Amino acid sequence: MPPKVRITKKMVADASFEVIRASGHENLNARTISEYLGCSTQPVLYSFRTVDEIREAAYEITDAYHTAFIMPKDTDENPMLALGLNYVRFGQEEKNLFRFLFQTDKFGGKDVANLMSDPGLSEIMAIMAEGLKADTEQAREMFLTFFCVAHGMASLLANNSMEFDEGQCRKMLETVFYGMVASGKGVQHDQTV
Repeated sequence: MPPKVRITKKMVADASFEVIRASGHENLNARTISEYLGCSTQPVLYSFRTVDEIREAAYEITDAYHTAFIMPKDTDENPMLALGLNYVRFGQEEKNLFRFLFQTDKFGGKDVANLMSDPGLSEIMAIMAEGLKADTEQAREMFLTFFCVAHGMASLLANNSMEFDEGQCRKMLETVFYGMVASGKGVQHDQTV
């Protein structure tokens, strides 16, 4: 009799990522994971005490996948615009993963500005600062606006049967980006209105 394949914690986490990717986070449970792995539910719940723990492990994998997906390539002329387009493209191509990351109330009780203090954004902030020719603090402030625009586009694509028009998305992101660049170079806005 051949030895049984041991289901590891990593296998369960990876399978959870794939289940979410294929059918959405709302379909993640011990049964769907075990079906993906071709085993009973017992090995799935052996490595994790609850499905919520499995969901957390899948979230970490998804977050790392998302970060790698959106990062600009060395050949990108404008890394910040590439980052924004990749973010929107992620919403279009990975709808279930996008909804899992950003629409499951993971950030409940936080405001959008709190997201900017996440240490995981340091690499993105460096790209933003370079693209805007600004210091990190200025980049952080400008990123918030850029993020909200890109996130809105990605959300529309992830939640609707809309067609992705890269040219249109690029044009909108360029308008926001170059507007921020102009604003950062001394164009003052009267905030007393």
